[in-house]
Amino acid sequence: MNFKKIIITLTIILSQLSTNLFSDTLDKAYKLAKDDLNSSLERLSSLRNNISKEKVPLLKKINELEVEVKNQQSKVDRQLRLRDNSDMSLERLQNQVEAAKKQNSYFTSILENFVDQFSSSIDYSETQIYGEIINDAQDLAFNSALIDDNSETFKNQIKVIEVAINRLKKLTGGYSYQGKALAEDGSIVDGSYSIFGPQVYFKSDDNSVQGIADMELNAATSSIKNPGNRFLSSINSYIETGIGNLPVDGSDGNALKVEASNETLYEHLQKGGAVGLAIILIGIACLGIGIMKYLEITKFITPRRDQVQNILTQLQNNNTEEALSIASKASGEAGELLKIAVENFQTKRGNLEELLYEKILTSQPKLERYLPFMALTAAAAPLMGLLGTVTGMINTFSLITIFGTGDAKSLSSGISEALVTTELGLIVAIPSLILHGLLSRMAKQKISDLDNASVSFINGVSNFKD
Repeated sequence: MNFKKIIITLTIILSQLSTNLFSDTLDKAYKLAKDDLNSSLERLSSLRNNISKEKVPLLKKINELEVEVKNQQSKVDRQLRLRDNSDMSLERLQNQVEAAKKQNSYFTSILENFVDQFSSSIDYSETQIYGEIINDAQDLAFNSALIDDNSETFKNQIKVIEVAINRLKKLTGGYSYQGKALAEDGSIVDGSYSIFGPQVYFKSDDNSVQGIADMELNAATSSIKNPGNRFLSSINSYIETGIGNLPVDGSDGNALKVEASNETLYEHLQKGGAVGLAIILIGIACLGIGIMKYLEITKFITPRRDQVQNILTQLQNNNTEEALSIASKASGEAGELLKIAVENFQTKRGNLEELLYEKILTSQPKLERYLPFMALTAAAAPLMGLLGTVTGMINTFSLITIFGTGDAKSLSSGISEALVTTELGLIVAIPSLILHGLLSRMAKQKISDLDNASVSFINGVSNFKD
C-alpha cells in the first residue's frame, strides 16, 4: 500500500511539474505563432497588392495570347485544308494522267490500225514511194510500248494520215509516179506507174514492158501482166498523155488472175507427169483403133435379103451360072459367103451349114480384133490414174517433209499430178468403154447378119429341094 501511495504521489508531483513547464512553452509558442501570423498577413497583403497590380497586365497578355492562339489555329486549319485540297488535287491529277494515258493508248491504237490498213490498201508498187514513212510509223508504234513518250509516234502517224489524204485527192483524177517493176521474163525495169480507179498501169522507160500491175504479188517489185496487144498502145497513150481506152478489171484484179490461171491444154497435160503421158498414149492408141475399127466394121458388107432371095430364085430355076454371077457381084465377105453357098447348095444341109458356119467363124475374128485392147484400156486407164494419184501424193508428202505446209506452191506439183492423172484416167476410160460397147455391138450385128443370110439361104434351098 505504501508503495502504491509513493507511486501516486510521485505521479502527481511529476504532473504538476510538467504542467508548469508546458504552460511556459505554450505561451512562448503562442507568441511565436502570433508573430508568424502577423508577418504572414503582412506578406499576404503585400502579395495581394502585387497581384492586383499585375493582374490587369496578365489578363491583357492572356487575352493577347488567346487571340494569337486562335489566329495560329486558324492558320493551322487553313494549312490542313490546303493540304487536303492538295491531296485531292494530286489524286485528281493522277486520275487525269491515267485517263490521258488510256486515251493516248486508244488513239495510238486507232492510228496504228489506220497505218496498217493504209499499208494494205495501197498498190504494192506504191510502197516504193510510201513504204519508208509507213515503216517508220509502224516501227515507232511497235516501240512505243517500251517508252512513255509517244510524241514521235503521233508525229509519224499523222504524217501517214496526211500522205493518205493527199493520195486520196490525187486518186480523184488519177496520178502517176516513177518506180520499178518485174517483167514477165523476170527482169526488173524502170518506168512510170499510173493509177486510175482500182487499176494500176505501167509503162517502162524503154517501152519494152507495158501492162497492168499485179496488186498482190509478194515480191520486191510489182509484177506486170500483159492484158493483150490491143490495149498496149492505149496504156502507153494514157500514161504519157492522160488519154486512152484502158482495160478496166471491175473485180479488182481477180478477173486477170483467173485469166492468168487458165492454162493451156499442153500445160495441163504436163502436170500429169510420166503416168499422165502413159495414159494419154494408150488413150490415143485406143482412139486410133476405135476409128480404124469403125471404118472396118462399116465397110464390112453383109448379104442383103434381096440378094439372097434373087440367088434362091435362080437356083430354083436351075440357073446356077446366073446365081453364081449374082454372088460374085457382091463385094467383100458377103460375096465370098454367097459364092460358097451357091457352089455347095446341092450338098447335104448339114454339110452346107458347116461350110457357111466356118466362113462366119473366119469372119468373126476380123470383126472383133483389137476390141479387147479397147476394153483393156477402159479398165486400165482408171487404175493408171489411181497409180498417178498415189505417186503424186507420195511426192506431196515428201515435199511436206522437206518444206512443211507453209509453201503451197512447192506442194502444187505433187497435188497436180495426183489430180490430173485421175482426171486423164477417167477421160480415157469413159469414152473407151462407150466406144468399145458401140463397136462390139456393131460387130455382133454384122455376124448376126451373116447368120441370118446363111439361115435364109439354107432354108430356101431346103424348100425347093424338097
